[in-house]
Amino acid sequence: MRFSESFFADRFALTEHDLESYLSEALHEGGDYADLYFEYLATSSIGIDEGIIKSATEGVTLGVGVRVLSGERTGYAYSDDLSPEKIRKAARVAACIAKGPATVMRTGFETSQKHNLYPMLRAPHEMGLEERAELVRRADQAARAYDPRIFQVQATYADSLRYVMVATSEGQLSFDRQPMARMSIFALAREKDGSPQHGYSGGGGRVTLDFFLNEKTPEHFAKEAARQAIVQLGAAEAPAGETTVVLGAGWPGILLHEAVGHGLEADFNRKGTSAFSGRVGQKVASELCTVIDDGTINSRRGSLNVDDEGAPTQKNVLIENGILRGYLQDKLSSRLMKQAPTGNGRRESYQHIPMPRMTNTYMLAGQSDPEEIIRGVEKGIYCTTFSGGQVDITSGNFVFSATESYMIENGKLTRPLRGASLIGNGPEALKYVSMVGNDLKLDEGIGVCGKEGQSVPVGVGMPTVRIDKMTVGGTAA
Repeated sequence: MRFSESFFADRFALTEHDLESYLSEALHEGGDYADLYFEYLATSSIGIDEGIIKSATEGVTLGVGVRVLSGERTGYAYSDDLSPEKIRKAARVAACIAKGPATVMRTGFETSQKHNLYPMLRAPHEMGLEERAELVRRADQAARAYDPRIFQVQATYADSLRYVMVATSEGQLSFDRQPMARMSIFALAREKDGSPQHGYSGGGGRVTLDFFLNEKTPEHFAKEAARQAIVQLGAAEAPAGETTVVLGAGWPGILLHEAVGHGLEADFNRKGTSAFSGRVGQKVASELCTVIDDGTINSRRGSLNVDDEGAPTQKNVLIENGILRGYLQDKLSSRLMKQAPTGNGRRESYQHIPMPRMTNTYMLAGQSDPEEIIRGVEKGIYCTTFSGGQVDITSGNFVFSATESYMIENGKLTRPLRGASLIGNGPEALKYVSMVGNDLKLDEGIGVCGKEGQSVPVGVGMPTVRIDKMTVGGTAA
């Protein structure tokens, strides 16, 4: 795409000369590097509760963020007004924060190469409102029809269309048009005199509405949410103690994301605050474990044609057969660590500084049959769905809450459990991986990752995995 064809050039009459002028302003106090991040974001959402559509919103935000790097110092300022005087003011503020030795700015721009991971003529946001409203109606009806014990359903459909442009003092110019859509269904079930139990399901990605009409329909997600809620009605309290844990394929990859992935982000490692700091080339997991972060998977929620610094995303091997191979880099960390960039500079919006973040993080499939993995466990717990967790980056210690889990007794799944939590240490837990299934599965497309107050969409995944030793927190003796 030529600059003259870009969204921002057409709508806001920006020229390459303007971009050069703003970057020069950003570097007038010195600095190693500067960039401009322009963003236009259109969002919409529709929600149904108690069988009635109770919310429907649409909105637009736009702005520009100006960043200046000088050694380890970052100057950042932003404006929601794209008038020349406001952009110049933001550039001057960023320049004053990041003062440093003078640098030479390259003149002229080259358009960065990028992928084409989500080609679509019309994004969901550009479709009619009634078509999207029908999706939540169908979800509500399907969840209620699943079982008479389902007494409350909430369904939400949300989408967005983001246009971004990144211009750098190194003469790189990047554009992207980023669609996103997602459905979320929450269901409550109750026996006659029992307490309510809930189930949750959802999914989506950088997809068109056809995804929800032909691939993963509202009924698919609604029935899964209802099923989870009904399962919990008959669940027993989870036992506490150290035991064998089997993680199901797909969404349990959130444990990998939190307990391992964050610790492999370069900013923590260049500061020496991660449990993985200085360990490249060392064994940090079982030889059965190969962990990938890949921002180039077509239409996935965590995928990007270019990251939020304008660099093309790529497939990065983080752990290979148990050996730590590298970290996830953004522009600042790769410069300071003298490492190649990995396409992992991400930010929530133009109001936020980019930092190294994950895209789609997963463990490669192994050789074992999933049923064989379970058959080999005399006593343990099988976890298939998690609601979230916490990790301490420095120590690697984590706690995760399982929303659907089962006892494994004599090689068979028996009673469902509630209130189970997994407690452990990321690097240690991976050392106890003794079997990896051949059933790699990515999540449905619901992941949101938080870091330092910023949220970005991500993907996770894993095959069925056996961990021989892990502490389970529960309420039963």
